[in-house]
Amino acid sequence: MKRKSLLVLLTLILAFGTVLAACGSKNEGTGNNTDTGSASESNGLAKDQVLKINLTAEPPTLDPAQAKDSQTNTVLKFLYEGLVRIDADGKEQAGVATDWKISEDGLKYVFNLNPEAKWSNGDAITAEDFVRSWERALKPETASPYAYQLYYIKGAEGYNRSSDETFEGTKVTDFAQVGVKATDEHTLEVTLENPTPYFLGLTAFYTYYPVHQSADTNDKFFTDYKNMIVNGPFTMDTYAKGQKIVVKKNDGYHAASDIKLTQIDMSLTSSSASELQAYKSGQLDYTGAPNGEIPTDQIPSVKAELPDEFKATGIASTYYYQFNVNEAPFNNVKIRKAFAMSIDRQPIVDKVTQGGQIPAFGFVPPGIRGENGEFRDEHKDDYFTENVEEAKKLLEEGMKEEGYTTLPAVTLIYNTSDNHAKIALAIADMWKKNLGVDVKTENQEWGVFLENRQNQNFQVARAGWSADYNDPYNFLEMWTTGNTNNDSKFSNAQYDKDVKDTVKSADAAARMAAFADAEKILVQDEMAVMPIYYYTNVSLTKPYLKGVQLDFSGAIDFTRAYLEEK
Repeated sequence: MKRKSLLVLLTLILAFGTVLAACGSKNEGTGNNTDTGSASESNGLAKDQVLKINLTAEPPTLDPAQAKDSQTNTVLKFLYEGLVRIDADGKEQAGVATDWKISEDGLKYVFNLNPEAKWSNGDAITAEDFVRSWERALKPETASPYAYQLYYIKGAEGYNRSSDETFEGTKVTDFAQVGVKATDEHTLEVTLENPTPYFLGLTAFYTYYPVHQSADTNDKFFTDYKNMIVNGPFTMDTYAKGQKIVVKKNDGYHAASDIKLTQIDMSLTSSSASELQAYKSGQLDYTGAPNGEIPTDQIPSVKAELPDEFKATGIASTYYYQFNVNEAPFNNVKIRKAFAMSIDRQPIVDKVTQGGQIPAFGFVPPGIRGENGEFRDEHKDDYFTENVEEAKKLLEEGMKEEGYTTLPAVTLIYNTSDNHAKIALAIADMWKKNLGVDVKTENQEWGVFLENRQNQNFQVARAGWSADYNDPYNFLEMWTTGNTNNDSKFSNAQYDKDVKDTVKSADAAARMAAFADAEKILVQDEMAVMPIYYYTNVSLTKPYLKGVQLDFSGAIDFTRAYLEEK
């Protein structure tokens, strides 16, 4: 990754506002947004505008309020649109809203909705659709894993946590007291708790998508796919479980003239070898992250074989393992530290992942904004070192504290993926060699894996986190007590204070110092997570496929893509 290029480009992007990664093509090593061409620059559109891609896992849900993973994000982008959308340069563009006004104090946003915006059944999209959808996402009974992304709205957290006995803020039982209201059919007014510079971009995130009112009464709305009513550039056509998903162009979409693709075929295979073979044989137009993957052991050869189609791009995402801090033996911090310190990250990225990834010793990745430049440049990730002898000592001390003569059996879980399996086996081998610990590795289907992780049915679990917006808060808030994405159930009062103090502070230096203190607690002091590497996005794109957008976080958008004549 060319760190200076990344900094300069992100600075330019941030000058226009927030860059959103919805749950992120660029040139190798730069980290900027790249649109791979525009229709006006094309060599002539292909007659057949059917895009073929692969998903390595079936989306666990197509409900925007329940979404929390990159596979679901990829598909939801086809089907839904928020108040704004993010373009190839990271700028907020008109989505359902044609324009907006922000008050001088940064607390009030007034969105004017496009009167031509329709649901796929012909119903008009109204401001009340957004009010109802955001209320649905915030209702405690919905149990949205991303409800906290709406907490920037006045009263939203109090409403979402109204039945939470541990919540110390003001509880809100009447949604009318939450800072979102429809002042007329096409005007939405939003009031925030505190000025939030990245809020506008956040309205492009899937938890903020509107959902048709019939979802409230039709319990098959998100599973009876042919009858799903959506507002995005595509509609659901086919969903054959375990085989394929097909979406077709929505001619009623208000910006249908911007959409060149008539259909997108998504195969469903977890085999990276099969995916690569399908790409080479012309059955796929794109392969690789974030929706697919290239076998790590074939990255060097495909880079040499297809240099004009290969891209390895630095993105603001972190690959890590998380410990269940309430499950033996990882309820002991010394044992957690021993496991983290006893692996060698450089050989993992050099010999296993082989995509130019950077060994990680912190949780906030490069590319995330700090006080004046990147947070990672201003606050080094030197929270721990790899030291086998020290790790052995800590393991011995931890076992003694817990009264162990033999360490309890340990299982590492990961979701179905050839690459995740290779990483897990390499790390388990290091734990055996360096600590003398036998660790069982267990592959789980994506939906089952997510459920087990969310329900703390694990000891060590593979995980990854990509930016939803460009601020360290996005990476550190998730580990606060009670956060729905805090699968490790880590809890530390000082950590919570450090993170929450950043919300009300307008002092950039103080905010970043508080973030650094919090990250130190998370990684150095408590080792609730075990950072492994900072991601790169490795992919292959056919020369005739243009207009694919990959943002700084690694989130991908195919909606404005198109196919040129071969």
